[in-house]
Amino acid sequence: MKEAGVLLVGGHSVDDQELKYGLSVTGTVHPERVVLNRGARPGDALILTKPIGTGIINTALKAQMASEDLVERAIASMVALNGKAADLMMESGDVHACTDITGFGLLGHAAEMIEGSDAGMIIDASSVPLIGDIREFVAMGIMPGGLHRNRKFRLDMVEKETSCPDWLFDVLFDPQTSGGLFISLPAEQAQDLVGKMRKAGLTDASIVGQVVQEPAGKIIVR
Repeated sequence: MKEAGVLLVGGHSVDDQELKYGLSVTGTVHPERVVLNRGARPGDALILTKPIGTGIINTALKAQMASEDLVERAIASMVALNGKAADLMMESGDVHACTDITGFGLLGHAAEMIEGSDAGMIIDASSVPLIGDIREFVAMGIMPGGLHRNRKFRLDMVEKETSCPDWLFDVLFDPQTSGGLFISLPAEQAQDLVGKMRKAGLTDASIVGQVVQEPAGKIIVR
């Protein structure tokens, strides 16, 4: 909270078997600085600023199957704020849409961005950064229940091509804790923004897809 420049006001306790810590955020934003999770335009590139896989890794941790190194990498990703990425995004200029990747997974939040719009998306699954080697966990069925619910809820909006392996397709529905930003901006600005993010320490920032005109309201995963 100190790093984010905010104050903690009030609070309450929950009696449970697992340690939990959560916050609700109250604040204001200038109307000219609002970036919505809608408005992606055909021709845009899609940037993801953090790797994904925290849901699967946390499930493996509960099963005592995740290595110490993998857990440390997941924790480092979850505790990293999105503030630096957001600042660089706003400095880049003409950002059309942005959301953070949390409980609905990458494809769930991507679906929100184009639902009911005149645009579609192509996601290059092989370009999506992962926290570590989690393929084995998926193969063993070590996945959170939220992943299955996300896939069931949004599968009608998603088409998987044969070039995307089944295990990786599952990962794209993995619910994230404190995931990165998913940004839609003009393609000609994307590489420059990714370069600035990596130079600033956001080493996993990557272009993971594009916004297209057809098929509208659909996501193609390659």
